[in-house]
Amino acid sequence: MKLLVKLGGTLLDVDSTREALARQIASITRAVSPAIQMVVVHGGGRQMTRYLAERGVESRFVNGLRVTTPEVLDAVVKVIAGSVNRQLVAALNRAGARAVGVSGIDGGLVEAEQLDPALGSVGRVTRADPALLHALLAGGFLPVVACVAGDREGRFYNVNADQMAVACAAAFRADQLIFLTDVAGVLDAEKRLLPSLTMARSESLIAAGIATGGMLAKLNAAHSALAQGVPQVRICAGAAEDILERILAGEEVGTRLAVEEVCAG
Repeated sequence: MKLLVKLGGTLLDVDSTREALARQIASITRAVSPAIQMVVVHGGGRQMTRYLAERGVESRFVNGLRVTTPEVLDAVVKVIAGSVNRQLVAALNRAGARAVGVSGIDGGLVEAEQLDPALGSVGRVTRADPALLHALLAGGFLPVVACVAGDREGRFYNVNADQMAVACAAAFRADQLIFLTDVAGVLDAEKRLLPSLTMARSESLIAAGIATGGMLAKLNAAHSALAQGVPQVRICAGAAEDILERILAGEEVGTRLAVEEVCAG
């Protein structure tokens, strides 16, 4: 089984949660049967906002995307591809994994172009090459990917972490993409957890204005992953006890999304 796990920056900002997730991931990657190949992608938005605020730089967002000036881009590399990635890799290795921290720039893993000049160096993913992931996995390593991408002219971009996860999952041909976040899953209009969704049903939640903000971004990313051939996407609370083991054991936690034909019946 090929599994891509995306860890939200909010989860990684809490030492106990980061360590608990690292222990789960390390345990899964050490499992012999069934064999699981895993890639981890992470964000770091909360850490970025704090780092910038400490230096007197205001964080500005347009449609949920951080306006990325040269000063902010420098911080993205230092914080997300730097301290956040290093802390996570260290936690995973301490738990017994053989984690290797990379970004989309490394080995041409994820290429991007400027999304909108008004947003500065915010990137839109244009291409993903899984060769680096395959090489690391073949050597018994766990790739841990920070959400920074580059282009062939040497420029680099701040890429939304959910979109980075989708790009890597599709290129890696993951059997499942798991978004671990700070909410239980997708909720309906009465704030009840929806255990499963088809693409059509999730589109209706968006159209009705029920799914907004961060959940809207998650659903759009899930749609993109399904459209690119990832069979199943799950959105669930990363701080829940033994969350990854429970998912892999078949427990219906969080919200599972699949194409209509898979969910029908």
